[in-house]
Amino acid sequence: MSTPLFIITGSSRGLGLGLAQACAEAGYRVLGIARRQAPALDGCAEQWAADLSDPLPVAARLETWLRSQSPSVLVLINNAALLTDPGPTDAVTPEALSQALRVGLEAPLLLTAACLRATAGWTTSRKVVLISSGLGRRAMAGSAPYCAQKAGLDHFARAAALDEALKPHGARIVSLAPGVIDTDMQVQLRSASGPGFPDRGLFADYHASGRLATPQAAAQAVLHYVARADFGSNPVADVRDV
Repeated sequence: MSTPLFIITGSSRGLGLGLAQACAEAGYRVLGIARRQAPALDGCAEQWAADLSDPLPVAARLETWLRSQSPSVLVLINNAALLTDPGPTDAVTPEALSQALRVGLEAPLLLTAACLRATAGWTTSRKVVLISSGLGRRAMAGSAPYCAQKAGLDHFARAAALDEALKPHGARIVSLAPGVIDTDMQVQLRSASGPGFPDRGLFADYHASGRLATPQAAAQAVLHYVARADFGSNPVADVRDV
């Protein structure tokens, strides 16, 4: 009997690693895509070392690979993202800005499109998760590139969900905010300095007051949401939605 297949980007650390480990422990097949392989996933997941700032070859490889698969359920979780140094956009180097947008916005769209093309004839359940953020829905000074990435994922999910609803067995697509998680990005935010990032204290307080979820707890919340019977009814959602 075929088993569910989870494809997770950014699987070498943080939320992505937590998701990959939780899926493997549940007995699901896992394909992790990240710049580096995670030793913690050796033997329990297939891993592709790939740079999502150059997403075209990764999307092409995924599309070809998926055509030979037949899982009972397919879930693509676009989790990988890059945070530029906190501050105004004009202080970010063009190279860093381009890389962040490729990883955080272009790659999810290309991988989603590749997944949908490769599985267009499938009648089994297909779900696409775009890991978003509250900053896609609330602007913050010093974070414009990241806000743009996440807002783009939100609106892509809205439009792509409408496209899939027109198909007999369309995929369900959700841009999902996973809550506030204790990851390397949080360290970067609360360690920032200078007048270009006035909200640094907010992130320092999240950490000091113990309000950050562990990657493992956040992963469980995401997977719980993915398993909900109403997944896809709202293409822009939050794990805390009830």
